[in-house]
Amino acid sequence: MTLAEVFRRHGPAYLASHVLSSARAKVWRAIVACRTAVLGGHVETCDCCGVTRHVYHSCRNRHCPQCQTRAKEDWLAKRRQELLPVPSFHLVFTLPHALHALIGQRPRLIYEMLFGAASATLGEFGANPRWLGGTLAFSLVLHTWKQDLGRHVHVHALVACGALTPAGEWQSPKRGFLFPVKALSRVFRGKFMAALGEARGAGQPLAEALADEKLWRALRQQLLRHDWVVYAKQPLGGPEQVLEYLARYTHRVAISNERLVGMDEKTVAFRVRATPGKRVLRLPAEEFIERFLLHVLPDGFKRIRHYGLLAPAAKATRLALARQALSVPTPDPLLTATVEDFLQRVGRAEWAHCPHCHEGRFLPTAVIPPLRQATPQGASVRGPP
Repeated sequence: MTLAEVFRRHGPAYLASHVLSSARAKVWRAIVACRTAVLGGHVETCDCCGVTRHVYHSCRNRHCPQCQTRAKEDWLAKRRQELLPVPSFHLVFTLPHALHALIGQRPRLIYEMLFGAASATLGEFGANPRWLGGTLAFSLVLHTWKQDLGRHVHVHALVACGALTPAGEWQSPKRGFLFPVKALSRVFRGKFMAALGEARGAGQPLAEALADEKLWRALRQQLLRHDWVVYAKQPLGGPEQVLEYLARYTHRVAISNERLVGMDEKTVAFRVRATPGKRVLRLPAEEFIERFLLHVLPDGFKRIRHYGLLAPAAKATRLALARQALSVPTPDPLLTATVEDFLQRVGRAEWAHCPHCHEGRFLPTAVIPPLRQATPQGASVRGPP
């Protein structure tokens, strides 16, 4: 049971009444074509018993549930060079559901505001002498879904436990927590509301959607009525645990194939978390597809971003100063690369081992050219996936 099977079986009925945007059509085509003859591949033959197998290419689309393992491992290999030997805090900044209509109209703009407000809030608290008085090292990861695939826009923040002060010293939290979540919530809300108000200006992307003064006042009142949700977890473990934990969020898609449990002529069933344990939710196939497509990101949008000491502009210099303040050596890039190469070689060796004769190895013997894939009916597509 895979997401591609759902698209193949229920896609024609969905496409008969829906027009896909270029971004959604690109994701659709990629998922359906992933690891099939459409993308081509190669034939492998065992050099001992002569058994053959067809290996097809992956689509590598970030929304595809079949393509995230390799992407996650590549990402982890790069991040190991940036780890600081300190625990990390996990925080979650969530947008109220009252913004869902605006998100549907202008997702890129609202997502940018969310990143801007969350990063500015953390940076401001980190620089405040009352708390740490320095520069944090943190990463933000955008998620837009909840367990039932409904819209739930939030960013996960992984923050190193401490900050680098202007004097070049590492300042750890003085209390058992990083920052007070109620204060974070108020500042986060204020920064986002300020950005939203600026977007009403002439020529701004949200000017038309928020032009009506009465509607704007009603929305603003609704957004200011309650505190916004900022959630904080206890400090995580050591550097490796932090990376593994973060990787669960960085390359997660709206729904994995493992959660799909069945489908029939009209519905799709999948597992969701419940209290206690898990339960199975069954949705009409059209609604299931529509909910999944809600979480297709705008083309080129970066859902993983790094700030403070991890900001790309001066990352190497700032991390070197942080390691100096912590009295830890710089990771040996050659040693790390050697370990990563070894693990990849072991993985490839296991994959190449023939399960039939248990003696031979699979070797490429022929190329499978890609097939031409038809564009989904009603889709606006500017290029291949």
